[in-house]
Amino acid sequence: MNSVSRRDFGRLLGVGTIAATLPPLFAQTPPKPRTSVRLSANENPFGPSSSAMSAMRDAMRLANRYPDDQYDELLETVAKLNGVSADHVTVGDGSGEILKITAAAFSSPARKVVMADPTFEALGNYARAAQAEVVKVPLTSAYEHDLEKMAAVPGAGVIYICNPNNPTASITSKDKVRAFLQSVPQSTMVLVDEAYFHYADSPDYESVIPLVQMRPNLIVARTFSKIYGMAGLRCGYGIAQPGVIEKMNHQKPWDSVNVIALAGARASLLDNAHVTEGRKRNSDTRNEVVSALKQLGYEVVPSQANFFMVNIRRPVRPVINAIREQGVHVGRLFPALPEYLRVTIGTPQEMQSFLSAFRTVMA
Repeated sequence: MNSVSRRDFGRLLGVGTIAATLPPLFAQTPPKPRTSVRLSANENPFGPSSSAMSAMRDAMRLANRYPDDQYDELLETVAKLNGVSADHVTVGDGSGEILKITAAAFSSPARKVVMADPTFEALGNYARAAQAEVVKVPLTSAYEHDLEKMAAVPGAGVIYICNPNNPTASITSKDKVRAFLQSVPQSTMVLVDEAYFHYADSPDYESVIPLVQMRPNLIVARTFSKIYGMAGLRCGYGIAQPGVIEKMNHQKPWDSVNVIALAGARASLLDNAHVTEGRKRNSDTRNEVVSALKQLGYEVVPSQANFFMVNIRRPVRPVINAIREQGVHVGRLFPALPEYLRVTIGTPQEMQSFLSAFRTVMA
């Protein structure tokens, strides 16, 4: 109901064609919007569910209390929904804290971190703080993690797989991930970041949480920042076997997640309708935007997330700046893909603004 209609997108596409035939007065660049459109951080523009908002308002009454009870309640809820016991779960200040404590617990000057290039950079930054060497392995031509080459790196303490991957929104197929997990030595931890899990609908994709019980070297990270719309509140969790969780918890500060975020996160997990609606809304809007870009002649990396990457066939940094001048903020430069533009899926109206700015700049 909130997706962009094909008629609206057709009308938008026609603007550029019509403008080219008009006198200069009518073909001028449209005025900059008064407010900027933020499509740069893979956020959910619609925010938390109504049930999460209600739970967080109620939690304000507990602002004078430490969040012990709420932490335990979220732990139990995460565990139950994922078919594990509570000692398999740790909760963090966003999934970023899960990445941080993984690096602290399992990387060192003698234990490398192996990750794709490009991918989400946070774990590499945390590993360098632990004086660990970070080894980057380029994605394959299909934008998958090159798991065979990643597994071949000697001395790895942690191998990081972001699936779906950020910034490409691509997936690494479930069969390849399963085979990889079976081949990696138990001495190497594998951290699978499933921040964008809820958006993936490909039959070639699966969560690896069900494999945790069989794989003592597997950690899975999830976040409430994406489908649940809580990026500003900071809450995430990790699932692994109890001995791994214990080592990770040794690296955590006490009470790193506040009572309001905990309450909102638990309510979000119990609101399946919000997730279903958010997934459909994202898919509908994404499909319309990608279709429009393809009609303009651009290649878009197949997306399984709430953002996409488009090959603009020219250096991306000047284009990023020029689109910002049109009032639309898009993703930063990723050095491994210097001609690719990352764009978050916003509201239908925001995506119309993006397409208008994109056509203006690329013309």
